[in-house]
Amino acid sequence: MSRDGASGLRHGWTTGACATAATTAAYTALLTGDFPDPVTIDLPGGRHPSFALSREGLDEGGAWAGVVKDAGDDPDVTHGALVSVRVTHGEPGGGVVFRAGEGVGTVTKPGLPLAVGEPAINPMPRQFMREHVAAVAQRHGGSGDVVVEVSIEDGAELARRTWNPRLGILGGLSVLGTTGVVVPYSCSSWIDSIRRGIDVARAAGHEHVAGCTGSTSERTVQELHGLPEDALLDMGDFAGAVLKYLRRHPVPRLTVAGGIGKLAKLADGHLDLHSGRSQVSFDSLAARVAAAGGSPRLVEGVRGANTALDALRQCQAAGLPLGDLVAAGARETALGVLLGAPVAVDVVVIDRAGTIVGRA
Repeated sequence: MSRDGASGLRHGWTTGACATAATTAAYTALLTGDFPDPVTIDLPGGRHPSFALSREGLDEGGAWAGVVKDAGDDPDVTHGALVSVRVTHGEPGGGVVFRAGEGVGTVTKPGLPLAVGEPAINPMPRQFMREHVAAVAQRHGGSGDVVVEVSIEDGAELARRTWNPRLGILGGLSVLGTTGVVVPYSCSSWIDSIRRGIDVARAAGHEHVAGCTGSTSERTVQELHGLPEDALLDMGDFAGAVLKYLRRHPVPRLTVAGGIGKLAKLADGHLDLHSGRSQVSFDSLAARVAAAGGSPRLVEGVRGANTALDALRQCQAAGLPLGDLVAAGARETALGVLLGAPVAVDVVVIDRAGTIVGRA
């Protein structure tokens, strides 16, 4: 397993890569009676990883193989999950037909890159599997006409911890991956889920979506605007991902909601709000207070505050609306990223209890 040169963290393999390895092993066994173990696959970028099989089987109907996913040092919900594939002969001329086995979801809403009713096996993993089926068929004299059924152990339970239910992917997880490689803490799957959430909201005809930093702000916005669940985007720290995608795929109205600390960072132009990648600037907050007519004592109190919430409390006691000032700054940043896209933006700032403390 390779490591990232900068962080020293181990890369891992996507569910799509694991499913491709299991498909390759199972189809090879279906044609030859023998399972390659470990099984090697070809991925973009000249990578040729090998996967040990954790289960295998062959009967008159087909062959199956399973691979345990190793996500490296990424905190992936599917790390350690068993990804299994059963391959059977398909109709002549049918090519590769994909089916959702136990733990793999089915698409039930439009807006995703798969048709309603299709198994939630994304386009790139499908391409990987088709290419490897063709290569195995060429090596061993097969037709390449097969049914590939992908299963993920405990996938239905794991899916509850993902975006899938909100995206209308029911019954299990999605088989994901564009390169086959999991880069630790790249959060690519989260950002992809934000984009798919916007796609689903647009396909449903929603004209108002909300990007929220967490569950508390999401609850507040839902009560405030009465938005349906599939109009709520679990933005987390990735404000930039929401804004950049809406710039290209606009929705008429966006509400951005979050705590004073996260949105103070957005107001300062940070698009990644994670505590490890951006910090609250108390100098900036103090400058906003000074520009709004705050007393020198209040300005210095904000400059020396322990947290953004501490600064907010000081301003509330002095009757100065710091929450509104932060909301206005965050809205200005958002409009700057949208670059004139037809998206009306409002911002809601909350405290830890979910009380609205600022709006713009």
